[in-house]
Amino acid sequence: MSKTLSRLLIVLLLCAGVSAAQEKGSAADSNESRIPKPLVVSTQHVITINGEQIHYTATTGTLLLTDDNDKPIALFGFTAYTKDGVKDPATRPITFAYNGGPGSSSIWLHMGALGPKRVVLNDPHATPPAPYQVEDNKYSILDASDLVMIDPVGTGLSRPVGKAKGSDFWGVDQDIKSVSQFIFQYIRKYDRWNSPKFLFGESYGTTRSAGVADYLFENMGVQVNGVIFLSTVWNFETLSFAKGNDLPYVLFLPTYAAVAWYHNALPDKPSDLQSFVAKVRKFASGEYADALFKGESIDSSEYDDVLNKLHEYTGISKAYWAKADLRLTEGEFTAELLRGREETVGRLDSRYTGPTADLLSEWADYDPQSSSISPVFITDFLSYLHNDLKFPIDQTYHVSAYSSEGFKWDWKQRGLREFGFRNPNVAPDLADVMRKDPYLNILMLNGYFDLATPFFATEYSVDHLGYTIPSLMKRVHFKYYESGHMVYVNSAVMPQFHEDVVKFIDSMSHPGK
Repeated sequence: MSKTLSRLLIVLLLCAGVSAAQEKGSAADSNESRIPKPLVVSTQHVITINGEQIHYTATTGTLLLTDDNDKPIALFGFTAYTKDGVKDPATRPITFAYNGGPGSSSIWLHMGALGPKRVVLNDPHATPPAPYQVEDNKYSILDASDLVMIDPVGTGLSRPVGKAKGSDFWGVDQDIKSVSQFIFQYIRKYDRWNSPKFLFGESYGTTRSAGVADYLFENMGVQVNGVIFLSTVWNFETLSFAKGNDLPYVLFLPTYAAVAWYHNALPDKPSDLQSFVAKVRKFASGEYADALFKGESIDSSEYDDVLNKLHEYTGISKAYWAKADLRLTEGEFTAELLRGREETVGRLDSRYTGPTADLLSEWADYDPQSSSISPVFITDFLSYLHNDLKFPIDQTYHVSAYSSEGFKWDWKQRGLREFGFRNPNVAPDLADVMRKDPYLNILMLNGYFDLATPFFATEYSVDHLGYTIPSLMKRVHFKYYESGHMVYVNSAVMPQFHEDVVKFIDSMSHPGK
């Protein structure tokens, strides 16, 4: 081959390489251009809380979330409320809040408890159809803290971008990591490094919070001042009515008793709920737990004594308890308690009742509380989002991730999956960060009439955190309300709810003092 021909081939190969590189670069540029830009809208407002007029800015939209290699993975939706006129915003407390599901947006906490607007309900009955009412929320926590309402990927305005997909975010570990990443990147973007920081989760949001508190501390160097748990579940074994697992039967019993007390279904109703609940707690963890543990070996006199007390404490007939082998699931209880009145009891909030569709049904086929409040919450929030917060009407807000294509939650958990455990348990995560951070306090908020995450199951989980230092228990604070899972739907408890949360934020914002 001649030198001239060789040189020509080299030039052609070089040109081809340059052309391929250009094409590859163009493809990359094209892929990059397909990633939507984050959209943020800010509006100014004013509210009066406890006699103090608070001017604040509402910031609604998305943050472009990146992975550990700074590659875009999601548009993460949020609504932030920040008090105006603060000399040093970096030092004002900030609370990151979310609901649970998993797969729920944050509209419930947003419009029911923490945000500056609150839906008006006909609690504890079904709310009439539109026109609905929205009012200034005089129980918002904006008097004590700035607030960031978070919608995990698949909910709200949040969705995967680039090469990411929904399954990258939909799971116990995946969710903890992505929400932690959002919090870290929000802190970085809005310069809240030195702010006292709080997490506020409800229901599965408490599962998330236990993991996020530990993940932020261990992986990102972010120390939160406090974690607020509303209607808690850390260990899902406490809620799993599975064959051979007697634990939930014991842990649900005090709530069964509280619900029967509320509905006047007891054969001899005590006057005071709290002392009655304390009595049933003792029975549940003592005689009742012993009876279930003994199984078929229990003697007849002990069996009869337990059967009599189950009837006394729940109003459910002894015949029904006997047929159930002394074990009632939540669904069986909600169907049976008021069967004689042809009513089904609510699961999320058992103060609510609704007509029973099938009087022969073994378990409840719907939740009257959810049916009673969901339309007003959803309608009012979407109206508020587009009218008050001025977010564009062409942007779809997803109340739930269940409308997302392929939504399925991965319940496998790091550290447990290799042992074959089916139920996740994030209590070890929380115990880990509490051991390492001597200043971290937690506030446990519980509803007596919550059959989704019963208060006795929460108490059990706290008692089994695996503490190695007894003094850690002094950093766990319990509060109880005569309400259900979403304690805030009961306006009568909101003054105390607000006081408990604000006192906790104020006290934990000045550690060591």
